[in-house]
Amino acid sequence: MSEPAAGQIRVDLSGRVALVTGASRGIGRAIALRLAASGATTALVARSQEKLEAVAGEIEAAGGKASIHVCDVTDSAAAQKTVDDVVAAHGRLDVLVNNAGITKDTLLPRMEDADWDAVIATNLRSVFLFTRAGAQVMIRQKTGRIINISSVSGLMGNPGQANYSASKAGVIGFTQTVAKELASKRRQITVNAVCPGFIRTDMTDVLAEAGGDAFHDAIKQRIPLQRLGEAEEVADGVLFLASDSAAYVTGQVLTIDGGMTG
Repeated sequence: MSEPAAGQIRVDLSGRVALVTGASRGIGRAIALRLAASGATTALVARSQEKLEAVAGEIEAAGGKASIHVCDVTDSAAAQKTVDDVVAAHGRLDVLVNNAGITKDTLLPRMEDADWDAVIATNLRSVFLFTRAGAQVMIRQKTGRIINISSVSGLMGNPGQANYSASKAGVIGFTQTVAKELASKRRQITVNAVCPGFIRTDMTDVLAEAGGDAFHDAIKQRIPLQRLGEAEEVADGVLFLASDSAAYVTGQVLTIDGGMTG
């Protein structure tokens, strides 16, 4: 296990197995790297084998352990098989991070059925599928952490994102309900959500290139800290919720947005 960089929280997840969907890029990649750096064997899930292999290579080069699992996260049988494969390969599942997500932005009058269905399937249905499969393993283990990546768009809405906002609001409601279902002295499973704000990723880099200084100025006006967040800052929040320090935290929504929704 590599030592955390300066300023990073220190958590020991040695001996634990974490599964991260959407782990090939952006926030998912940062989460996978952070969990692996803390000692977890990390199962990387996404559609692109090439991108997953690159992330696994980063983890292994740093002394961590990773496995890759190519999966359509919206497919019920594929999701169940992926969880089964992870347990077969590593013997258990301690942390499930449901991060996979897409956007298909447009104003409501122009939104096609396919735009709605694709976003709901990837952002919300996949959370249901992997949580259902993962919870069965964790119930048998009598321990587990489930962390669902939502968004501030699910808290406050955002023009042009009716599908995305609905999916992320659904993740919050799902999280709070499942937290109550899985919380008991016998099970010891926690379920929480993380709501990132504007985070610097490939997607926001494209927006910045298109909008130039006007994009950054508009963002700064909405964020009290006057900057975009970094994917690693979201990963730190996930790491806390995955740790023993968060054993009494469940059904909660951790907002990481520079104060935008405060």
